[in-house]
Amino acid sequence: MIKIKDLCVDLGDFNLQDATLEVREGEYFIILGPTGAGKTVLLETIAGLYPAKSGRIWLNDIELTKVEPEKRGIAFVYQDYVLFPHLSVIDNITFGLRQRGVSKREARAEAQWLIELLGISHLLKRKPDTLSGGEKQKVALARALVVKPDVMLFDEPLSALDPQTRDGVQRELREIHDRLNLTTIHVTHDFEEAVSLGDRIAVIGDGRILQVGTAEEVFRQPNSEFVARFAMTRNIFFGDVQRGDDDYAIIDVEGTQICVITDLRGKRHASVRPEDILLSTQPFLSSARNTFKGTITHVSSKGSTVYLSINVPPEFVCLVTRHSYEEMDLREGGEAYVTFKASAVHVF
Repeated sequence: MIKIKDLCVDLGDFNLQDATLEVREGEYFIILGPTGAGKTVLLETIAGLYPAKSGRIWLNDIELTKVEPEKRGIAFVYQDYVLFPHLSVIDNITFGLRQRGVSKREARAEAQWLIELLGISHLLKRKPDTLSGGEKQKVALARALVVKPDVMLFDEPLSALDPQTRDGVQRELREIHDRLNLTTIHVTHDFEEAVSLGDRIAVIGDGRILQVGTAEEVFRQPNSEFVARFAMTRNIFFGDVQRGDDDYAIIDVEGTQICVITDLRGKRHASVRPEDILLSTQPFLSSARNTFKGTITHVSSKGSTVYLSINVPPEFVCLVTRHSYEEMDLREGGEAYVTFKASAVHVF
C-alpha cells in the first residue's frame, strides 16, 4: 500500500499542495487531470525524482520521503518510453538486471517470461528506432517489470499511440496488472481511459487533489464544478434549491423548476449527464419527473452518436444515436422535448 500525507512540492512556477492519498495493495489507481494539473509532478515525487517541501510518503508502512529513487522499489514508464537507442531490445529489457550485477545469460532467462507474456520475442535483436509506438511501449513495460518492482508508475503511457494500438495496449496493461497483482498508479488526462482501467480515480487540478472515488462515483457524483466539467457531464447548472412535494426538492434554474432528490438547500450546482436525458419530438408518458419543451440550437455529429443542444432555458446537451437522430428528423431550429428522472440530477 502507498500512503501519501499532506505532500507539498515547490517547483517555483508550480506547487503541488497538500496531496493526501491512499493506494491499496494490488490496486490499479488512476490520477486524472488536465495538462498542467500536477499529475506528473505527483508521480515523480512518489518515485523520488522531486524532493518534497513537506509531507510524507510510505510504501507498506516504510517511509520513503527521503529515500533515494533507486532504493524505493518503484518502476517508472514514461509516455515517450525513454529507451536506449544504441541498445537492442533485449539489452534494453535486461538493463536494470545487468546494472544489479546479474550476468547476461541469467538476465535473459529472468526476462523470458515477460518477453513471452508481451509477445515480443521476435523483436529482441532490433533497435528502438525500428519499432512502432505499441512495440516501444511493450519493451518499456518489460524493462520496468523485469526488476520486479513493488509499485509500477505509468505517466500517460497510451497518449502517443493511435486509437487501435491504444486499445490493445490498454487491455494488455490491465491483463498484466491482474495477473501480477502489482500496485499500479497510472496518470492520464483521458477520462475514458481512466474509467476503463482504474479501480479508483483521483482527480487533480491546479496542484490539488479534488476528488477520490470509483469511476462511477466520479462519473455520477462529482463534488465540484471542475470535476463535473472534466468528467464531461456537460450539463452543469446553478440555482436555488427549495423544498418540493413528497420526498423531492426543486432547483430553480433560469426560471425552470427541475425536480431533484437531495437534502441540500439554497444556492447549489446541479448536473445531469447527456446520456441520462431522453429526447423526443412529442411528450410521452413516463415516470420521469422532469419534461421540458425546448428549441434545438446546435447539432454536433460524433459519427455514430450526435450531441444536441436544447434551449428550454436553461440549455441542455443531449446524446442520441445517429439512427435516432435521423429517425426523429431533428434539425437546428426545430422543437424537442427533454425528459429525465429526478434521480438523474446530482446536486452539489
